[in-house]
Amino acid sequence: MAPVPVADGGEDAVDIKQLKALVTVAEAGSVTRAAELLHLVQPAVTRQIRTLEQELGVVLFERIRQGMRPTEAGAVMVDRARRALNELERARAEVQPTPGVVTGVVTVGLLESATDLLAEPLVSAIAREQPGIELRLMTAYSGYLQQWLDDGDLDVTLMYNLASTPSLNAHRLVGERLWAVAQAADGLRPEQPISFSEAAGHPLVMPTAGHALRSLIDSAAARAGVDMDVVVQTNSMRVQKQLVLAGYGWTILPGVGIAEDVARGSLSAAPLCEPDVRRSIVLGTQRSGRTPPAVEVVAREITRQVRLAVRDGRWPSAEWQANSGAAGDE
Repeated sequence: MAPVPVADGGEDAVDIKQLKALVTVAEAGSVTRAAELLHLVQPAVTRQIRTLEQELGVVLFERIRQGMRPTEAGAVMVDRARRALNELERARAEVQPTPGVVTGVVTVGLLESATDLLAEPLVSAIAREQPGIELRLMTAYSGYLQQWLDDGDLDVTLMYNLASTPSLNAHRLVGERLWAVAQAADGLRPEQPISFSEAAGHPLVMPTAGHALRSLIDSAAARAGVDMDVVVQTNSMRVQKQLVLAGYGWTILPGVGIAEDVARGSLSAAPLCEPDVRRSIVLGTQRSGRTPPAVEVVAREITRQVRLAVRDGRWPSAEWQANSGAAGDE
């Protein structure tokens, strides 16, 4: 498709309404649905997209059978527009605060393995103590969370086995062991560690190659001098557990990710030994720029919730590693 001609005059400029229309159409997949979400008539949304295309001199969407799909240029604009709108929303909350109340939008990254343990207590605590803060929770494996933090899509996140870098600060919170996980009938017991070589003697359901957790497991296999029989790879911890339940093999996961499953008897698990396989959980924040008060508040609350989970025994085989003066100490 040929480029859309640039409008004459040079007076037009991208405005907030156009950015909102762009992002909403991309997320909704159609102009009709976007118009409903924006409480506008469909021609108004179409006009905003066309005007933006004229100002940029590129086509932003292509029509497909299912609706509208961003072009390559459109995808770049959608990504940038989404970040610009998020920053504007955050700035508006910061410059128009209620006296004595911390306000703002904070996007939090949670490790998939720790989501069930931390998400509800964190949301509850912030809603109770800091109702002016709007939380947005994102869950994923550590590698994705680090990338999102580097890209500015997250304000604060939990990650593991990561030191501070030029672009982010990493504060160590917890050290924990990895566990062999099997069907309940296999009878693994938390108080009886199992050697890595014994666990590797079973067919294994593993994280996908290149993932940080998989790299940690591969390193342990090399130290133990064993070859793993990997029958399935997946990028989802929940799928790992489902496949173990279905009898496809054993898996290896952090204790926090299987605590509830073991407690209700759907799975059995034991910490690994020979070698002892551990990961360190860190709290990551962006290094550049000013840290908004709302982000500082949420970071302290995440730290507090992690420490409470370790102290109360809800985070299996975890050791609190933050300094005594770290945020969240009681």
